[in-house]
Amino acid sequence: MAPRDLRGKVAIVGADEADRLGRRPEVSVLTLHAEAAKNALADAGLTIADVDGLFTAGISSNLLGEYLGVVSRYTDSTSVGGCSFIIHVEHAMLALAAGMIDVALITHGESGRSRVGASGYAFSPSEIRGQFETPFGTTGAVSTFALLATRHMHEYGTTMEQMAAVSVATRQWAAMHPKAVMKDPITIDDVLSSRMICWPHTLLMCCLVTDAGGAVVLTRADRARDLKKPPVYVLGTGEATAHVHTSVMRDMTTSESSKLAGRAAFEMAGVAHKEIDVAEFYDAFAFTPMLALEDLGFVKPGESGPFVASGRTGPGGDFPMNTNGGGLSYSHSGMYGMYTLIELTRQLRGEAGERQVKDAAIGIAHGPGGMWASAATLIAGRDA
Repeated sequence: MAPRDLRGKVAIVGADEADRLGRRPEVSVLTLHAEAAKNALADAGLTIADVDGLFTAGISSNLLGEYLGVVSRYTDSTSVGGCSFIIHVEHAMLALAAGMIDVALITHGESGRSRVGASGYAFSPSEIRGQFETPFGTTGAVSTFALLATRHMHEYGTTMEQMAAVSVATRQWAAMHPKAVMKDPITIDDVLSSRMICWPHTLLMCCLVTDAGGAVVLTRADRARDLKKPPVYVLGTGEATAHVHTSVMRDMTTSESSKLAGRAAFEMAGVAHKEIDVAEFYDAFAFTPMLALEDLGFVKPGESGPFVASGRTGPGGDFPMNTNGGGLSYSHSGMYGMYTLIELTRQLRGEAGERQVKDAAIGIAHGPGGMWASAATLIAGRDA
């Protein structure tokens, strides 16, 4: 079966977050998964008894199944960073289309802020990163993500003011989201004058650190049409992995995995870039979605800075991006990819309330995983 043959064969039929996002030291990671699963299944008009395919990252799907009471015919714990949940959509699509399962549940839960049951971030000297990267100060996302932003500034003249525009636009979207953690208006000057975290990223260019959970439910298109909510059809998917260590990237102004994943999704969907009505791009830092704009082909290399500075991605702009407020203002528990799926589903159903993009029919969700190491892309639509 060619990838194009899978277009529109499965659909997202349920999507929701955990009961509350932000700071929740009273709950475990499993509770965040469970709340999200319960809410997403209710959104679909299904129950846990309907689930026979279970997908998650960060924890074992076997452990999750035990906690939820699911005996699954298909299980997947692919975990390659924050884009893992977008990858799970592709894997669920394949299992559903093959008739191996009938209902796929993809869940996420993470105690990113309270760190309930969480381990530290340091890399052991026995690991390659612990030997060859950590001693030089590249100890995690805040430093490795900054490397690409810095190189992009050097190669293309990208400015901090342009990156700050991303933070401002996403805050404008967040002000319209009832569950967003940060809603107060900010300006370019506010972003630039906030304290420096790791050059060139100031505090307001960095994602939030929250406790959160989310889940989506998928089934085949023939069943989806009979369920509670309008289906959101999977039109195209793509995934790729290129490396683990940031220091071995061949070009620090682009992500090879993002280019491959995006190209695969567009080829499968058979749509043009101009047909995308709404975009949900992983924004661990203000520069992150800028690189997605370039690697996915919406703008040429080096052109993302002027593009975002023009105001086109904010409310009222012609390229609505991160309409939930993104990881910068809505919520970011550590593995953000799940929330691109939830917001894309709501936009294509017409359920986004005040922030609804008018006549949104086709949208895209995309994110990197690890330190720009992997990537996944989903193109979805109201119609199959």
